[in-house]
Amino acid sequence: MKRVLLIALGLLFIQSLFADIPSGYYTNATSSGYTLKTQLYNIIKDHISVSYTPGVWDAIYTTDIKSNGYVWDMYSDQPGGTPAYDYTLGSDQCGNYSGEGSCYNREHSFPKSWFDDASPMYTELFHLYPTDGYVNGKRNNYPFGEVGSASWTSTNGSKLGTSNYPGYSGTVFEPIDEYKGDFARTYFYMATRYENVISSWPGSAMLNGTNNQCYTDWALSMLIEWHTNDPVSKKEQDRNDAIYAIQHNRNPYIDHPEFVNIIWSGEVSTSSDLEDLSEDAISIYPNPTKGQVNLKFDKKDEINTIKIYNLLGERIIQINMLNKNNYTIDLSKYPKGIYIVQISNEESNRVRKIILK
Repeated sequence: MKRVLLIALGLLFIQSLFADIPSGYYTNATSSGYTLKTQLYNIIKDHISVSYTPGVWDAIYTTDIKSNGYVWDMYSDQPGGTPAYDYTLGSDQCGNYSGEGSCYNREHSFPKSWFDDASPMYTELFHLYPTDGYVNGKRNNYPFGEVGSASWTSTNGSKLGTSNYPGYSGTVFEPIDEYKGDFARTYFYMATRYENVISSWPGSAMLNGTNNQCYTDWALSMLIEWHTNDPVSKKEQDRNDAIYAIQHNRNPYIDHPEFVNIIWSGEVSTSSDLEDLSEDAISIYPNPTKGQVNLKFDKKDEINTIKIYNLLGERIIQINMLNKNNYTIDLSKYPKGIYIVQISNEESNRVRKIILK
């Protein structure tokens, strides 16, 4: 039996979650697994590149500004609190630094040595962030990770030290929890935008030298956790829109966080040989529903399994059908929204949308 996660096909029915996504931008993102990643690559490739100077400096004026007008530095910011220092646009650009709070510079959050300082990655705004110069220097080109024993800690709690994440024991840099999702979605963007060349890069302990998975098992597991535990924020949505105005492409994983699981989760098929969905009669009623929903289909299909997914790609219900041709599912304990039902037998899968109101 082919293992195929078909949530992506159900997304054809789903309206965009964010109003600023251009109409039809993701129309061709219809598949799953690494096939979906390639579809996204074809949507976001060929962006407009800016210069490193002054282009990247100038971009920060719209991409990384707090509501109080100061530079949004994720290595010094204290969400909900007062940071030890703030930076004024332009006048506080590095420059030389002697410690934290001296000046801000432009960090390649995906270190430039990993892609041999090549273009267009060198000026790719989605992974270039304004950061304290001293902290940026401390981070160096170490992988992101989770620190067990810290050798250094910044004023906002970012850490440098020995990894305690299963699968890697080298030196890593750990941002604070509030920004881990931001960096994870940045890394998923880089794996997608540059899937045609990433396997040829010098790489790091996070990269596995392939165009598909892109990341080593430990790094991929950690990035998915960061993405899940720190959901998309308004900061990221605004930044996505600001970069789109400059580069004319978007980060799909900010617009559609569910794409991460559809592409990289353990249930996703790595094969591009996806089965064509048949249009056999499947009745789902009432739909929209306030709780219970009934599924009815031809018994000849010998349905084996019903799986229900939320829009993060997480399976919330699995029912083994034992060749029944009808079933009632209770969704009343779940949040209102859109769910995807996958109905499977030994030969095929069918996907439908359920609206819980």
